[in-house]
Amino acid sequence: MGKNKIAAVVVTYNRLPLLKKCIERVRAQTTPCDILVVNNASTDGTTPWLAAQKTAGVLLARDTGENLGGAGGFNEGMRWAVEAGYDCLWLMDDDCLPEPDALEKLLEADALLKGEYGWLSSRCLWTDGSGCNMNLQRKTPYRDIDGFTFPLTPCVMASFVSLFLRAETVRLFGLPIKEFFIWSDDWEYTRRISREKPCYVAAESRVVHAMKSNTVVNIATDAPERLGRYRCFYRNDVYLYRREGLRGWLWLLAKDGWHSAQVVRYGKLPRLRVIWRGFLNGVRFHPKADS
Repeated sequence: MGKNKIAAVVVTYNRLPLLKKCIERVRAQTTPCDILVVNNASTDGTTPWLAAQKTAGVLLARDTGENLGGAGGFNEGMRWAVEAGYDCLWLMDDDCLPEPDALEKLLEADALLKGEYGWLSSRCLWTDGSGCNMNLQRKTPYRDIDGFTFPLTPCVMASFVSLFLRAETVRLFGLPIKEFFIWSDDWEYTRRISREKPCYVAAESRVVHAMKSNTVVNIATDAPERLGRYRCFYRNDVYLYRREGLRGWLWLLAKDGWHSAQVVRYGKLPRLRVIWRGFLNGVRFHPKADS
């Protein structure tokens, strides 16, 4: 562990320009923290750049040796931070650009709640200052939060684009499920915790998610090379929502049915196999969370 008690855990894969901006923003925080970068075997020059950065502040990096996806990367990084003795973890992807006081505002919320919470999520904006549709937290497993009127807004699901939690919470609830590989790993993890502890959006803590466009994912219109991700998405969602009982199963069928109708509308019929094979794989999917 470095000199700070908080570790910013950043997972990266072949996005060096964005990673540089992310690290710059984390280093510029009004409240200092150490930076732990999990490098998912990037091939774009990330590894030598990270090695050079170790002399420019407390920045440690690990190369996983293979691409473990976001889920495996956060599993590795969170385990690393807890075993290293950090008190708190601040999780983010490499395209997360925190405002200068983002961590300070999370710590103010932590103090206000006296630690009686599961996790805190920052307000996530897009590059033009509008809300980031991809990272809108949910007030129930089925409904997005519809406003941030108060400094602390209860929620049950959030992304890993600026999530703050105490190490003791990780020890209690375990780590993200690395077998998810990509998509829904953050929703599963945050929902695992929110079923037992109150969780909140700390709206005064703000970050920018530097996505190319401010849209949610859509299998009917997405590029063919991204279809592999959707196999994970539909499989992982079954694991996530089946824990909600009958209502969760009905939600899954309604959601996947709606997505199927969109695929038909756009004339992408082969993509129906991705949706429903993913669904069936999810029924048989029984990974165990690491402690």
